[in-house]
Amino acid sequence: MSEDPANAVRGHSGRRRLIVQLIWLAITGVSLYLLFPSLAEVFSAGPRLQTVAWEWVAAGTISFLISLACVWLLQRIMLRSGGWFDIATSHLAGNAVGRIIPGGGATAAALQFQMLMQAGVNTTRVASTVTATQVLSLATLAALPVVGLLFLFDEGPVAGNLIAGAWIGASAFVVLFILGIVFFVWTTPLRTVGRVVQLVWNRLVPKKRLIGTGNRLVRERDRLREALLDRWVEALAASVGKWLFDYLTLLAALRAVDSTPDPALVLLAFALASLLALIPLTPGGLGFVEAGLTGTLVLAGVSTGDAVLATLVYRLISFWMPIPLGGAAYVAFRWRLRRRRPRTA
Repeated sequence: MSEDPANAVRGHSGRRRLIVQLIWLAITGVSLYLLFPSLAEVFSAGPRLQTVAWEWVAAGTISFLISLACVWLLQRIMLRSGGWFDIATSHLAGNAVGRIIPGGGATAAALQFQMLMQAGVNTTRVASTVTATQVLSLATLAALPVVGLLFLFDEGPVAGNLIAGAWIGASAFVVLFILGIVFFVWTTPLRTVGRVVQLVWNRLVPKKRLIGTGNRLVRERDRLREALLDRWVEALAASVGKWLFDYLTLLAALRAVDSTPDPALVLLAFALASLLALIPLTPGGLGFVEAGLTGTLVLAGVSTGDAVLATLVYRLISFWMPIPLGGAAYVAFRWRLRRRRPRTA
């Protein structure tokens, strides 16, 4: 008896997925093995947590929760829906999965997609919202290091004063917001950026030349504006706010360990750490962020011991805390979903 072709295809596809997952697990294991010294150094600062100023840890936690709320606002704008509970719980649950599973970004997006679908949100709108949110968030993050460089050589009275240094961060994000408006409204600056990126890329990688980068950026911008309709200014503010309050979380972590480095360098350290968190080799950039953030904070003028402790505090808030929050959010979502469904006789 011959084998059903459809079953053969499904079996082959299943084996291929298993092989890919095993390869990812192997890559993750090797990465964590190589990064283990950095992780061990950060976690070795655990006993020193009793010395931190817990009021600043609380302030950092509140700031990070506001950062998450900015993401929910952005998705609510794109979904054109008032379902705060569904958006918040689905995002928290997906976010938690992305911090557990290697290369979990796609799985996190899929889980949020599934949960919003179960909540009755339009399929097409959910798919475009998740994609557009990621595009706008990544575009904002990509511009952050460039904006941070504008403040690098500022030797004003805020240098060495971390509280006053928060104004540097706020000013940088105001500049970022203004640049976002420029690119949303006018086409010429966006085409110019595309041409510059294309020129630099073609010089560095001549074998894989880019063509029409400016036009592609304009098309992506137009798709994003179409998804946002007349609320793109509010959406841009939410995207910038997400990174602003995340940055303030890092400032609060530094203040908790009584460290006052150059705030402009802290902004660049934050940008680097956020980019490292996108590396899919480990969940949530685990290990990469710890190593990169500790090193850049030392370059910013933080002592090695304080840099390690501040990194631990920041990662406890921004990486580890969302995992149990996501689990609780998923349970709350399932409980409410069951209550919504009509009871059968």
